[in-house]
Amino acid sequence: MFEGQPKGLFALALANTGERFGYYTMLAVFALFLRANYGLSPAMAGTIYSSFLMLVYFFPLIGGIMADKFGFGKMVTIGIMVMFAGYLLLSVPLGGDSVALVVMLAALLLIGFGTGLFKGNLQVMVGNLYDDPKYADKRDAGFSIFYMAINIGALFAPTAAIKIKEYAETSLGYSSNDAYHFSFAVACASLILSIAIYYIFRKTFRHTEGGKKKDAAADTKSAEPELSKEETKQRIVALCLVFAVVIFFWMAFHQNGLSLTYFADEFTARSAEGVQSMAFDVWNLVLVIFIVYAGFALFQSKTAKGRYIAAAVIIAAVALLVYKYSLIEGATSISAPIFQQFNPFYVVALTPVSMAIFGALSAKGKEPSAPRKIAYGMIVAAAAYALMAFSSFGLPTPETVMGPDGEPVGKHVADVTPNLLIGVYLILTFGELLLSPMGISFVSKVAPPKYKGMMMGGWFVATAIGNQLVVVGGLLWGAVPLWVCWSVFLCVCLVAAIFMFAMMKRLEKVAK
Repeated sequence: MFEGQPKGLFALALANTGERFGYYTMLAVFALFLRANYGLSPAMAGTIYSSFLMLVYFFPLIGGIMADKFGFGKMVTIGIMVMFAGYLLLSVPLGGDSVALVVMLAALLLIGFGTGLFKGNLQVMVGNLYDDPKYADKRDAGFSIFYMAINIGALFAPTAAIKIKEYAETSLGYSSNDAYHFSFAVACASLILSIAIYYIFRKTFRHTEGGKKKDAAADTKSAEPELSKEETKQRIVALCLVFAVVIFFWMAFHQNGLSLTYFADEFTARSAEGVQSMAFDVWNLVLVIFIVYAGFALFQSKTAKGRYIAAAVIIAAVALLVYKYSLIEGATSISAPIFQQFNPFYVVALTPVSMAIFGALSAKGKEPSAPRKIAYGMIVAAAAYALMAFSSFGLPTPETVMGPDGEPVGKHVADVTPNLLIGVYLILTFGELLLSPMGISFVSKVAPPKYKGMMMGGWFVATAIGNQLVVVGGLLWGAVPLWVCWSVFLCVCLVAAIFMFAMMKRLEKVAK
């Protein structure tokens, strides 16, 4: 799966992994921090949370426009610096008064703008690697690998956020609220690692950074024909149709940090036993990932030595899992943010599976187009919320579970098995793998050359709007029965899928 890819892909992917680790460490506890530190209602915390997500994904449009003029590499570097300033400000414990709230909002603005300069432009640079004809047929696979690397950072984030917060409380003596800031400080360290990787391996992707001098040199080598005004218009319209659909996917998907986290905190059992408890140790998940990748290596390796090494890795990982299982005594406590580790785990573990499936379909000439994969992703996301709606019949409303002081009470009333959220995250991840990396690949392929930065920014603006609509989960929480809350996301995903299929011919025409 990694063979034949440009070297710059791995450098850019690792640089993004460091930045995403810090971002998701902060995000894992952010909604709970807002409620605990400032005493905000679920709806108000949801408003701030969704607005921040909106900023993070809206600013890439501005970052893309700036990069089209000044170069992608320059914007990436400036973006990391701005993000660092924001995370540094957020990591300072200032209490819960109005001044602290204003400082926190300022920090979010910096993080959002810095991410806007960094995230989209880094992905444009990844796409530029595949403008070389010898890599052109590996574009979708390359973006799948890049997307997998993002989720390696996200995989460890919830555990890091929880452990660092606990360390600040128990070992350093900080209050529960102040301890959250130590989780936010992790992002500062991760950005230092990210920029170090970027510059150490810069020579492998420097030609993708853009800028006037680089663009002039690239233009002399480019064999890509000039697009007519009509072709440019067709491509932009097609991209805007896709953007309209993905809004509703992200609206539903990013409930993982809001209403689904509320559900984990207020309705899900706080402990697990036996095999189930092993799923809440991130290192056990890492061992499973080793088994999956070694399994592929066992059958795909071209040498006997490679197959022996793969077999040894599988045996060692299985033996270690069995040993760790033998050490389990009693129940393992579960913290609500830890459920957010399952989505990135599934992405990393299932990426080679999805690549193998689509590779086999491609060899037979039956691989679905990127727009068709996006439509299938919407249907899969709808299935996840159908499961949540069905499983929530008969559960009390959130108001009957939360006490007047905002603290959970009566947990025994609704101790839902953790397996429900574990399963829902699995289904949502299938949808994400069909939609997100394929969508980014589609944008990088279809976007008119002169507007690559702007169009990638457009993808993120669609994501931003979807993230702003995440607030719907917070507004519905406690206002309607749980099954109604989940049914709203079920319906919007189905409607978006129907729209996508209705536009399929137009989209597949420009994707050829």
